[in-house]
Amino acid sequence: MEYGICNLSVIPLRAEASERSEQVSQVLFGEIFEIVEWQENWVKIITSYDNYPGWIGRLQFIMLGHLAYKRFKQTPPPLTYRPVTQAWKIANNSILYLPVGSSLAFLEGTTCRIGNEQFEIIGEIGETENLVVTATSFLNVPYLWGGRTHFGIDCSGFTQAVFKLQGINLLRDASMQVTQGYAVNSLQDVRLGDLAFFENPQGKIVHVGIMLNNEKIIHASGKVKIDTIDEKGIFSEDLKRYTHKLNAIKRMV
Repeated sequence: MEYGICNLSVIPLRAEASERSEQVSQVLFGEIFEIVEWQENWVKIITSYDNYPGWIGRLQFIMLGHLAYKRFKQTPPPLTYRPVTQAWKIANNSILYLPVGSSLAFLEGTTCRIGNEQFEIIGEIGETENLVVTATSFLNVPYLWGGRTHFGIDCSGFTQAVFKLQGINLLRDASMQVTQGYAVNSLQDVRLGDLAFFENPQGKIVHVGIMLNNEKIIHASGKVKIDTIDEKGIFSEDLKRYTHKLNAIKRMV
């Protein structure tokens, strides 16, 4: 098996080996992955964090040895907690702008050593905030299919990012996240941080959000926003109508 690590700020993970293919997720700085197939300009990978498959550009990562991959898996590195963290690439005196949840891989002091590259983290690395502070930091971030950052995020990318900063691993898609945790019987039993899942007319899980209480939910739909919720589902404050039909509520902690 071959392994790689992202040495750029954020790279698109695509469904197919083409620039025109949809972005299904993103790989953030310092995240690692298995390499399962090579093409001329593309590499098919499976991400280590959430076991998500996709294609990335061949020039958008560097190789990682088996021992380094094993070390990373055994001792996960610190994360960035700010919307943007600056990293100085020493080799060419350039700056990378790291999104929230980036992995400060192989950190020594304030220096990430990825292969032969060194990145000096500028300013305080920071510590996690509580769930509400983390979630509301994404307010007004635009919806972006496959997004995972403060510059664009989708519904399950939002829940995954917030929980990642709380030390809880969620799978990538809403239809996957609904298989995690355990069921909450009704809205009256909701606690802060429970996840609410919503279905399409065919009964498929297509949306997820974070419950703030039994009447309010924060979720990514058009943008990250707070809406009201009842047994029917989400009532959009912007559209003045119900937009998502409630299917299930799950507790992850």
